[in-house]
Amino acid sequence: MSEIDKYKSIPKNVASENDLDYSFLRKAGLEYIEQISGNLWTDYNEHDPGITILEMLCYAITDLGSRIEMPIENLLSPQDGTAQTIEEQFFKASDILTSKPVNGADYRKLFIDIEGVKNCWLKKYVKKVYVDCKHDKLSYNPDDFASVNENLKRDFELQGLYSLIVDCDDEDISEDDFNKLKKAITKKYQANRNLCEDLADISKVETHPISVCANIDVEPFADEELIHAKIIRAIDNYFSPNIHFYSLKQMFEKGYTSDEIFEGPVLENGFIDPAELEATTLRTEVRLSDIMHIIMEIEGVKFIKEISITDCKNPDDDADEWLICIEEGKKPVRCKDSAYSYFKGVLPLNINKKKVQKYLDEMEAAEKEEQKLAKVDKEIKVPSGAYLNTNETTTIQNDFPDTYGITQVGIITKETTERKSQAKQLKAYLLFFDQVLASYFAHLGKVKDLLSVDNQLKKTYFTQAVEDIRGINEIFPDYSNKTPEELTKKLLSGLDDNVSRKNILLDHLIARFAERFSDYAFLMKELYGEYANKAILLSKEKFLKDYNITSSQRGLAFNYFKQPASNLWNTDNVAGVQKRIARLAGMKNFKRRNLSDSFVEIYDLLDSDGNKVYRWRVRDIDNNIILSATTDYPTPNYAENELYLVILKIIETSQDTIDAAFESPILDNMEIGNFYVRISDMGKYSFDVINKEEPDYSTDYIIARQYLYFSTLETFKKSLVDLIDFFIEVFTEEGMFLIEHILLRPDITQNSVPLEQFMPICTENCESCEPVDPYSYRITVVLPGWTYRFENPDFRTFMEELIRKEIPAHVLARICWIGYRKNDVKDDENQMLIFEKAYKQFLLSKTNLGQGQNETKLKDFIKILTELNSIYPEGRLIDCDNDEDVLEGRIILGRTNIGNI
Repeated sequence: MSEIDKYKSIPKNVASENDLDYSFLRKAGLEYIEQISGNLWTDYNEHDPGITILEMLCYAITDLGSRIEMPIENLLSPQDGTAQTIEEQFFKASDILTSKPVNGADYRKLFIDIEGVKNCWLKKYVKKVYVDCKHDKLSYNPDDFASVNENLKRDFELQGLYSLIVDCDDEDISEDDFNKLKKAITKKYQANRNLCEDLADISKVETHPISVCANIDVEPFADEELIHAKIIRAIDNYFSPNIHFYSLKQMFEKGYTSDEIFEGPVLENGFIDPAELEATTLRTEVRLSDIMHIIMEIEGVKFIKEISITDCKNPDDDADEWLICIEEGKKPVRCKDSAYSYFKGVLPLNINKKKVQKYLDEMEAAEKEEQKLAKVDKEIKVPSGAYLNTNETTTIQNDFPDTYGITQVGIITKETTERKSQAKQLKAYLLFFDQVLASYFAHLGKVKDLLSVDNQLKKTYFTQAVEDIRGINEIFPDYSNKTPEELTKKLLSGLDDNVSRKNILLDHLIARFAERFSDYAFLMKELYGEYANKAILLSKEKFLKDYNITSSQRGLAFNYFKQPASNLWNTDNVAGVQKRIARLAGMKNFKRRNLSDSFVEIYDLLDSDGNKVYRWRVRDIDNNIILSATTDYPTPNYAENELYLVILKIIETSQDTIDAAFESPILDNMEIGNFYVRISDMGKYSFDVINKEEPDYSTDYIIARQYLYFSTLETFKKSLVDLIDFFIEVFTEEGMFLIEHILLRPDITQNSVPLEQFMPICTENCESCEPVDPYSYRITVVLPGWTYRFENPDFRTFMEELIRKEIPAHVLARICWIGYRKNDVKDDENQMLIFEKAYKQFLLSKTNLGQGQNETKLKDFIKILTELNSIYPEGRLIDCDNDEDVLEGRIILGRTNIGNI
């Protein structure tokens, strides 16, 4: 084996199992003792107390090792009624291994799962668009550009539009019933539509009738009616194969692995064999040899005397008696001219048609019953474990010989005071080892919580009291009375940087999904300083909690068709990739909503000298003012920067800091984190937000104020905690809109559409700006350019790279950073406000029109969409001759790309 091959993979089992080997542990312990105390201690015999202690510790370690080696289901099993079950700790296979449809086979599975659909096939929907390069116009009708020079005309076909050909269970389905089936298919498709794609047409498959005539000799004791029924079913299945659903057990028996079984969308009726699905394409030819082979496979058939196939549309065509070509897009069916004769030797047989139909009905009924079984047990069962109290601990002292005087028997009363003191000293010494082991066992009991994607623990270190040590309270008063939480706080709180440690645990879980947050974490530390680790932690937690959605729906578009207004605006009915980008970027809210409506208000007023100045205030979800500026600012930008500083200072203060402060008396002018306490003459409490980096009592020290007063310490503390929670969990100005250009196409069912309904293009007389097509696989992503993170040049670069990386590779994105908040500028100058209004009206009109469009709403939305301009943070040219000029916020001619600022 070469060195390269040797290191191709990491072995799954890296455990040495030395922790289970008592002899190994004892030997290793002796070697260690010899190294550190060989000059002082040479008696390593079994009677030596030190060796006895070593042996007890080795035994305790093997106990810990044996618990670690327990089946994982036992380690994860909670105590009854106290925590999540094992099933709740893991995503189900149908949640995490499946995905929304991404290819034609996935969509076929999805539609075949609908009652009434026997089979179906997707094909490209052809819609040509003509281009007038002279006037930069588009049209569905080439006659609109008849007067244009041929050298200045182009055309292209819209991409991403599909037609569906349906083979119904009932070949004689009525028009009304087929329309109902089309509605069911459309509803299912729109709930599972791929980004930048759409279903333009649904039609019933046309038929190509083929007659089969055969003389067949059967066995003497065969049931000729049963044979005839089987032959008819076999030929029909050859012409148009049935798609079968299988149970999970049957799929495993076929040799498929779990990831192969659950690949693609979740189906209601079971699982479809992908090999069978691939084999059931529309047949392009019918071969006589295939039919002969099928008939001869049926039990009871002796031989075929005569057989022929005929194209019922062209019965006189005898070009090839062994093969008939089927028209494209059609399926072969048995023609009514088909004829079958049966013989037993020279004796012709009469076929009882009623009996044949009875056999056919029985076969169909048996198949339906078998298909029902495929719906049962569609989930992989999570192994059930037994709760074995793995965190239980006991002292090693009780395993010592009684002569040591430290067991439950204790020391005899006639012993001297010195001897009793020595026993207590040994107890205290051994408690150190007991406590270390008790902490290990406590951690083992928390494994199921620490590695859960929904980890609610606030701590990452744990310990517990060793309760069965006799007389422990004489040595350490109240030791055994402390709860695990109290003891953990006393012994380990100084070691537990729970934010950093939880980040490491989440990195471990995220790495299992081949995801990473390294670039995001680096930028957050630049933006948020000390608070960054906590912000990153919250982002990772939300990302993991939603991973079943953000992974399976990453290619999914939003459902625009036949939706209520509540599911089009102020809704999480958005593209799957939008949800994924939001979680990877730490955005709290990915709903489609009015981003111009903000918790923040920047307003102007006149100062004492009559000059216009600016202030800010923040409102909560009930529109109450909860925070206000303390000074006037010369520009809105200054006010906004101070607001973001205030928010940062608030979220830097932790709940633990507040809890610790309220354990002591609360005094006037007291600092609690970044809060400054004020107590009025009436004994009421209020607070300011402070910037400790500024001198005390300077104008920059108090940076925000809450003009509310609280009469009790309880309500005052709650107001501080609520304010922190509001800015961490609720407050956000971030969001995004993702617009699919294919939905902006004019009505494709019409050939004559006003040219104003098409998107504008730039061709420069057909010499540049390729590709000309503004619809196919194109999106526009609109983001608010005024928010704290989104106005940062580095974070914008990160977001743009993230968007382009996460969208499908064939989709081209245009990214716009626009502004402003509502009331920041005049409404008719606020592109975000105008855009939101036009987009909402477009969606409300589009949802009930299918392939059609509301001409006015479409034109209004296209107009604002194509006029969007990104806003950039303020900057000034750098003075290259000034060595002291810093680079932050500066523009260097020839080196700064304004598009990336």
